[in-house]
Amino acid sequence: MVNKINEELEAYCASEYSKLSRVIVCEPRYMEIREIINETQKEFKEENINQALATEQHAHFTETLEREGVEVIKLPPEITYPEQVFTRDIGFTLGNTVYVAEMATNIRQGEELILKSWLETNDIPFFNLHKNHIEGGDVIIDGKTIYIGVSDRTDETSIQHLQALLPQYAIIAIPFVEKFLHLDCVFNVISPTEALLFPEALAKKEQDLLASRYDIIEVTKEEQFTLGTNVLSIGNKKLFSLPCNEQVNRQLRLRGYEVIEVDISEIIKSGGSFRCCTMPLLRTTKK
Repeated sequence: MVNKINEELEAYCASEYSKLSRVIVCEPRYMEIREIINETQKEFKEENINQALATEQHAHFTETLEREGVEVIKLPPEITYPEQVFTRDIGFTLGNTVYVAEMATNIRQGEELILKSWLETNDIPFFNLHKNHIEGGDVIIDGKTIYIGVSDRTDETSIQHLQALLPQYAIIAIPFVEKFLHLDCVFNVISPTEALLFPEALAKKEQDLLASRYDIIEVTKEEQFTLGTNVLSIGNKKLFSLPCNEQVNRQLRLRGYEVIEVDISEIIKSGGSFRCCTMPLLRTTKK
């Protein structure tokens, strides 16, 4: 049962770095590596996830978001879905609409129904991308340009369909080495002029394209594994990043960013970090 909340909600998003006002999350109460669905999980299959620690870390993260003035909306966790903490993948907000596609892997199929139920209950406009596979981790928004990763979870046919639906946007498909799961595990736009990138995951053509548009902050192989690109911007040059990604954090601070370090190291064992754990519902137009 998804409860209707009293306060009227809005949906709006036009970038990855505008001020974050409302975000959808789900606590990792039932988080578990049940079947290997990405490279990171291979490393941690035997030790698996400490659910109590993951839940504690997630609570600290959401409390920090709230202290920063972000309204945190929590979807109900269900034991059926061990990856439900990664709410980014089940939908994405573009303009005033939330787009919800179908999850590509069996273990995650059905998560989108919980999101759609919540959206319907709260009268939030959404578009059902029926029989399309576009996961939010592959969608990077920067004004009228949308970068979408071509991956095991997001296919080119679905990207072409979205472009047909949204002719006012320039949608650029970005192929990358599929073992990295989602585009936001190797690329992330953090301002109108700056982006984080793990170059080895992309062909030279895509590297050159992104380098022509952004001042690139390169992420090392070691910090890609600890998801150095997967920061969460909350506006006003503030973002969340893992304490272990020291090189990324140093580069960000040199560029004038306020880096909020929170430890969610138990959660990243399943292959996702701050961006993966959050689905922005409302971002204002302020930087």
